[in-house]
Amino acid sequence: MNNIKFVVKVNHRGTRAPAYVQSIARMPFQMTTNLKLALMMGKYEAEDAAKAVQNSQRTSELVPIRVHS
Repeated sequence: MNNIKFVVKVNHRGTRAPAYVQSIARMPFQMTTNLKLALMMGKYEAEDAAKAVQNSQRTSELVPIRVHS
């Protein structure tokens, strides 16, 4: 069975590599550049995290990941 999970990809203005949300337990969120360490979330939780991360220097997007279970 395939499930769809989401990760939040954050692009910084400038030349930085894209980062992914690793933990939402604390503010500010912990970020990582390793997709394998990114936090996989449900759609609504990921949408909330994406809105919280966005500001004038960063843009965020949801990246769907197919998970086999």
